[in-house]
Amino acid sequence: MKLIHTIAELRAHLANFNRPAFVPTMGNLHEGHIALVKQAKPLGDVTVVSIFVNRLQFLPHEDFGTYPRTLEADCAKLEAAGCDVVFAPSEQQLYHEPQGYKVQPPTELADILEGHFRPGFFTGVCTVVLKLFNIVQPRVALFGAKDYQQQMVIRRMVAQLALPIEIVTGATLRAEDGLALSSRNGYLSASERAEAVQLSRTLKSMIAMLRAGEHNIAAIEQHAMKTLADRHWLPDYLTVRRRHDLQPPQADDLTHADRLVVLGAAKLGTTRLIDNIEV
Repeated sequence: MKLIHTIAELRAHLANFNRPAFVPTMGNLHEGHIALVKQAKPLGDVTVVSIFVNRLQFLPHEDFGTYPRTLEADCAKLEAAGCDVVFAPSEQQLYHEPQGYKVQPPTELADILEGHFRPGFFTGVCTVVLKLFNIVQPRVALFGAKDYQQQMVIRRMVAQLALPIEIVTGATLRAEDGLALSSRNGYLSASERAEAVQLSRTLKSMIAMLRAGEHNIAAIEQHAMKTLADRHWLPDYLTVRRRHDLQPPQADDLTHADRLVVLGAAKLGTTRLIDNIEV
């Protein structure tokens, strides 16, 4: 496995390949990331993983400064998984001058849910992902389904900008109790870790209500919000949406459960967790 820190060296190395398969990450890798790498390997002639904590997608009060940087441990996991190239640029390398040009995704998709509670988040995501795409020139790129809205935003960016890249979504990996794997799970105390599974359980209870014939979406969402709030969570949203555009379902959608997804984001202690389950 080759560890590369500069754009010039990466481009020179990848000139020898025709079909890079690319997995962008912010490091602090867990088994969900490793599963994406393994999924990527047969899809290209070289597997590239980027590790870069992207300042542009953090709000001022968020954890950019304390986000774990674990490059050595990450590289060991990636090498064991068969990764070919790790691209770990410095901030100066990727943003050698202030990033004045940015990608502004459409408000109807990017300013709801995560974008509502984290204004500008998807502008930061799209800007860094497009820049990484331009550097790596992948033919296929993989993103995890846990970040449901993010992979949808990126998929539409690729389509609208006519990028010659196939976007592949990897399934959410979960711990045995159902908690979705996340780099931020490491922030949880032992008692919080035991409680954290309640987020996925609450999403499953929303699905059970839908399948039982409850079509009052507001009632389902309010019940879910109260369920977590009563357990001392601070929920941002627990919601039922259409899969294809993340808008609230219409009456016809409710008779076709396979059109729907439930999504949630909530803070447990100081740690904000997100999850989703397709109905």
